[in-house]
Amino acid sequence: MNRHAGIRRATFLASLASLATLAAMPLPAAANEHVAAIEQLAPRLRAMLSMPAVLAATQAQNARHASLTQADIDRLDKQWRAEVSATTRPLIDPVLAHPVSVALKALQTDSKGLITEIFVMDNKGLNVGQSEVTSDYWQGDEAKFQKTFGKGPSAIFVDKVELDESTQEFQAQFSFTLVDPATQASIGAVTVGISIERLAE
Repeated sequence: MNRHAGIRRATFLASLASLATLAAMPLPAAANEHVAAIEQLAPRLRAMLSMPAVLAATQAQNARHASLTQADIDRLDKQWRAEVSATTRPLIDPVLAHPVSVALKALQTDSKGLITEIFVMDNKGLNVGQSEVTSDYWQGDEAKFQKTFGKGPSAIFVDKVELDESTQEFQAQFSFTLVDPATQASIGAVTVGISIERLAE
């Protein structure tokens, strides 16, 4: 690991420590009690996950997918869904082997259970990299993408608590628009699953 990667991971772990501190604090008895705790971490998580490798991979995929039609996207999503339970996975496996996916998996592991998943989407809502296999390839029809990338560079979104079918964890997803720092243009989105069970410990 190079010096800059070490600094980035240290910053990320400091954010996780802050999350653990928030988890130990009594929260108001409300259906969305998790929102305030996660939103306090949003700036640090956003900065950490907007690393150069993520930005470069997303921009490269945007270029490759520039000519995709909705029919193409639907076909790829159907293929991904079929591969989730298959032994041969020509679409899924290259995404999981991508260096960005490997880095995201390491960050999830370092969180010691607080983070259940991390995945990055391109400007069409298709997966670029991920720490776990998602149940689908296209997120473009979901709130995590529509309420972030669809709303502009500064958008964030904390979803309701639910049992995630991919991870089998009660979690809330924190999502934000991925931004090119040079142009301030929206280039994709990132979703981070936060374990509600770990927050409640």
